[in-house]
Amino acid sequence: MSAALSGRTAFVTGAARGIGRGIALALAAKGAQIIVADRHPEPFRGERYYRLRERWSGDDETLSTAAAIESAGGRAMTITVDVADRSSVDDALETAVAGLGAPDILVNAAGIVNNIATIAEMALERWEHELAVNLTGAFNCIQTITPSMVGRKWGRIVNIASIAAERPGLGQPGYSASKAGLIGLTRSVAQEFGPHGITCNAVMPGLIATPLVRSMPAHLRESIVASTPVSRLGEPEDIGHLAAFLASPEAEFVTAAAIPCDGGISNAPLRGLNR
Repeated sequence: MSAALSGRTAFVTGAARGIGRGIALALAAKGAQIIVADRHPEPFRGERYYRLRERWSGDDETLSTAAAIESAGGRAMTITVDVADRSSVDDALETAVAGLGAPDILVNAAGIVNNIATIAEMALERWEHELAVNLTGAFNCIQTITPSMVGRKWGRIVNIASIAAERPGLGQPGYSASKAGLIGLTRSVAQEFGPHGITCNAVMPGLIATPLVRSMPAHLRESIVASTPVSRLGEPEDIGHLAAFLASPEAEFVTAAAIPCDGGISNAPLRGLNR
């Protein structure tokens, strides 16, 4: 572990698995204390989990994110939260402050991507739920956590958007709209809170090797990899390294940015899922 974020506390939503877990581990490796905030805080279990589980160098794959951090010498706690429910976010923050202190870093990685339908076929309640989790969820966390950041004149906010914000995949209107909205929210937050020492940036992942992506048909994954200049899928730690930099003191002059982390596929023909 390094000490770049020593003494800082990070509140990471969606941190139980996938991209959120990769970010939590990367921040912990920089010395931050991690609040693992997730609606389902423990890893998947059962045959499907063990078939699709992600591989973390040096970590026991069966450990929860918090346990993996602590086994590496860090400090973490787990909180169950539904980011779309404002009262749940309020309660989670109260628990976090009592356990590890007020967050200095907020990463909004919680999101859903499995709402696949055309605009003509999508049910209104599914559209509303996707925006509630992916966009309003981030707003809830930002509005709840920024007051303490303002008080300390220091804060880092990283929102996990997607290249789908700019290059929508067919059948993902809710996902694409919510991620585009998240980029707009990022820039509004950066403008409003910049004078208080708070930066806010968005990361736009391409196709990342999460359990959902690994369960895709092989021919579809292979076609996307073939269109990616670096010739591989992204890994959660790729997003984690970028998020950890944006949360660091060295990124003090970087704000309001929407940064692709996609192996270059946003400059190539896009086929299939975006994440």
